[in-house]
Amino acid sequence: MPDPKNIAVIGGGPGGYAAAFLAADLGLKVTLIDTEPNPGGTCLYIGCIPSKSLLHVAKTINEAKQAKDWGIDFGAPRIDLEKLRLWKQGVVGKLTGGLGTLSKQRGITFIQGRASFVNSTTLKIAREHGEPEQRSFDNIILATGSRPGWAPGLQIRSARLIDSTGALALQEIPKSMLVIGGGYIGLELGTVYAALGTKVSIVEMASGLLPGADRDLLLPVARRFDKTFEKIMLSTKVTALEDTADGIRATFDGAGVTEKQVTYDRALMAVGRWPNSEIPGLENTRVETDNLGFIKVDRQRRTTDPAIFAVGDVTGAPMLAHKASAEGRVAVKVIAGQAATFEPRAIPAVVFTDPEIAWCGLTETQANAEGRPIKIARFPWAASGRASTLDRNDGVTKIIIDPQTEQVLGMGITGPGAGDLISEGVLAVEMGALAGDVKLTIHPHPTLSETVMEAAEAYFGQSTHIYRPKR
Repeated sequence: MPDPKNIAVIGGGPGGYAAAFLAADLGLKVTLIDTEPNPGGTCLYIGCIPSKSLLHVAKTINEAKQAKDWGIDFGAPRIDLEKLRLWKQGVVGKLTGGLGTLSKQRGITFIQGRASFVNSTTLKIAREHGEPEQRSFDNIILATGSRPGWAPGLQIRSARLIDSTGALALQEIPKSMLVIGGGYIGLELGTVYAALGTKVSIVEMASGLLPGADRDLLLPVARRFDKTFEKIMLSTKVTALEDTADGIRATFDGAGVTEKQVTYDRALMAVGRWPNSEIPGLENTRVETDNLGFIKVDRQRRTTDPAIFAVGDVTGAPMLAHKASAEGRVAVKVIAGQAATFEPRAIPAVVFTDPEIAWCGLTETQANAEGRPIKIARFPWAASGRASTLDRNDGVTKIIIDPQTEQVLGMGITGPGAGDLISEGVLAVEMGALAGDVKLTIHPHPTLSETVMEAAEAYFGQSTHIYRPKR
């Protein structure tokens, strides 16, 4: 029996550790290299997990305020910032420690350190603790992720200007903050700080928040944002930032400008993420990058160097942890000799604002841009019994349907728990389900998941809780 393949995975995030774990499960010899003491990557250490922990806190604060409408008054919250910070770090430590245990259980060689390429199959590994070493592998998987991006011309040196990593460190609760960028990172972190008591203003170059998301999904969130945020400036650009004795002064230009210059206690740069593709020695391989720095890969996640694969953020959008994990598993299967390609019909996206926004598959915006005929079925949460019991009728569920075949092409949901509900849409799209299949699937009552079934029923003019005859 031939010796198992010896592979290295550079980067311990969701793409890297998912790849490493599956490779070990398939009997490959695996070395996982990361700068942190345990697997987890940006998502677990300074991304998805700490941000969602703080968003849960924000949700609790907001629900406590809303409880006054139900006859319960908890009073003003008293925030112990140090305890909150320790709790958040405890969540991170629990999960990353668990991944470390799983790595050991699988017999993976985990090295805390940095890797550089000697050639396509040989790495020089500088350990965090210990002497550097050189190792050769049959295949190498790059899962080096991404880092916060910065707007050109605004890269001033100031402790008052932070990125998402700095915001999640939660060093203080500033009185005021400017969030530069109206995408999901800026809106999520802005939501956290607004709940904690900061007066948050959002500035976005585009004409709307969350560019690319369907506007009808954004409407319920936008209504709440008008109350959540101090100010929202659309079609507006920050042309300069200056550190002053009183704070950080921003200069604005655009349609949303009412004051040319405003000073804030802090400014948060949230204009996207850049790929970590500047891997030392990569020029010693045949790996190629595009003009934005993303590593070029094919559907099997193989780079232009046959021995090297790449997965996750470093290969391009969408920059999502679950997409990286799926890509990592495809790469490993290919290395192990299995037939596999990365060809998803639906990759779910979730914005964890309040309410949450989630979508998958074909969007209405995309269909309109492509001139593609679609039918749309909507169910307003104002007609949902469960949404009423939560006092959260500000939601909507929509299904994108092929008018000829009645196949479900996409789904969008806005409302509490939308991120959990969207998986039903992903399954429907991946399985090629018809609107009739969704309509006939009995959902429990009273639940928010019923809104998916009733949206499908509405398509046929048969929804129990709304009257909408089929045209």
